[in-house]
Parts: sequence; structure tokens; C-alpha cells
Amino acid sequence: MNRDDARTLVAEVLARIAPEVDLADIDPGEPMQPALDLDSIDFLNLMTGLHDHTGLEIPERDYPELATLDGCITYLTERT
Repeated sequence: MNRDDARTLVAEVLARIAPEVDLADIDPGEPMQPALDLDSIDFLNLMTGLHDHTGLEIPERDYPELATLDGCITYLTERT
């Protein structure tokens, strides 16, 4: 998976969780939860959605790496 594919996937999964979210509105290095007003369940649903689409196991200890859009993209591109 390349960076564009990863960004598209994150956007698609987030659209199902929080349809009002627009990734263009945030700094890619900014933590997504406060920037997009996501609660912990929304974030968990994001992790589950990424797993469902990629088959990639994302252990809870790795969640901090996925806290930002850049982090999600990097994590996905390095592991898929």
C-alpha cells in the first residue's frame, strides 16, 4: 500500500464513523481525536475498520503511533 492508498483508506473508514469529518481540515501531524472531535469509541472503530480492510493486526500498544493522520499513513504503508 502506498501513501495515497493509505490516506484514502483512512478517509473512507473515518467517513463511516464520522461522516462530517474532512481530513483536509486538519494538520496531518495533529492528533486526530481532538482535531476531529472523535471519542475513544470512534478511534477504536477506526482501528477496527483499518484492520477489517487490510487484515493487519493493530495491537493496542501501537495506537499512539496511529494518533495522527501521518502516523496512520506511515503505519499502514510500512506494514502492508
